[in-house]
Amino acid sequence: MKTLIAYFSHTGENYFGGSIKNISKGNTEVVAEFAQKASGGDLFQIQTVKDYPVNYKECTEVAAAEGRAGERPALKGSLPSIADYDTIILGYPCWWGTMPQAVFTFLESGDFSGKKILPFCTHEGSGMGRSESDIKKLCPKAIVAKGLAVNGSSCHNAEASVKKWLEAN
Repeated sequence: MKTLIAYFSHTGENYFGGSIKNISKGNTEVVAEFAQKASGGDLFQIQTVKDYPVNYKECTEVAAAEGRAGERPALKGSLPSIADYDTIILGYPCWWGTMPQAVFTFLESGDFSGKKILPFCTHEGSGMGRSESDIKKLCPKAIVAKGLAVNGSSCHNAEASVKKWLEAN
């Protein structure tokens, strides 16, 4: 079985338990690297052609507008062939109650029929939001496991939780 860890992560200003903090590595990327270490899978970063603003407030405004409009931002580079993988570990921050629109673009770009999708998100209080049900709608022929919600401000301490979650799935 081959595993792909596909993730979208944001750097720059992020919300951390009541304050804004500038980070050079996104919280979701930190957790994706733990997933890669535990699973041995291939790591793939979902990136948009147009970068999101570094400023937290501006980024949230862009994300909200994209969500309201149902936009599908263009992605950078070549996407991996989903056919080559049995399991997709899918990571993203929870933006406005679900995945960033770039993750919708990614999921609509391939055939996930028969694939096992293990979603995880980083958040500051919203948990998985409605992202699991959104994944099931976008990939109705995939097997979507129960997701793992990781508090972003404590993501650096999540390695054991990630490993335990992956072993259970």
